Amino acid sequence: MSTPTAVAGLEILFSREQIHQRVAEIGRQIDQDFAGERIILVGVLKGAAIFLSDLARNISIENTFDFVAVSSYGKGQRTSGAVRLIKDLDAHIENKNVIIVEDILDTGLTLCFLRSLFEQHKPRSLRIAALLDKPSRRLEKIDADYVGFTIPNQFVVGYGMDYAERFRNLPDICLMPPDFPE
Repeated sequence: MSTPTAVAGLEILFSREQIHQRVAEIGRQIDQDFAGERIILVGVLKGAAIFLSDLARNISIENTFDFVAVSSYGKGQRTSGAVRLIKDLDAHIENKNVIIVEDILDTGLTLCFLRSLFEQHKPRSLRIAALLDKPSRRLEKIDADYVGFTIPNQFVVGYGMDYAERFRNLPDICLMPPDFPE
């Protein structure tokens, strides 16, 4: 059912319409789960910035957001296996409801690292929202509380996700062919 996109000739995996519908559904679920409370959305830069932005607008309860930056990929399609914290939280999260917002839950290394780091700050609750879940690649035992789509082991770009800093601006989530030229 996928059709080629005009941008860069990449095949669309999820259209902007499918993404917006699913993000709205996740927003409604978060509203139900935290009714009457406040939340802090913590986006994992840079990939989750667009997802966090759309998600925040689809949540009606009071929410604010912060960002962290970590690195485990560098500029390629494969993880290095080592997670480095590049930018820490600005806000205090002690006794707060925190949702880590990630573009893709892949090996689980990044989210396990962040969960462990954030738990040291004693939040009231700590949950994970991942736009994409790729369980076949999991190296660490971790699941997201909110998942947009489960995908097979394919490299994707668009809607904030990149290949060597390219294609973040695509409105759809597209498949990156393994033989894509640099």
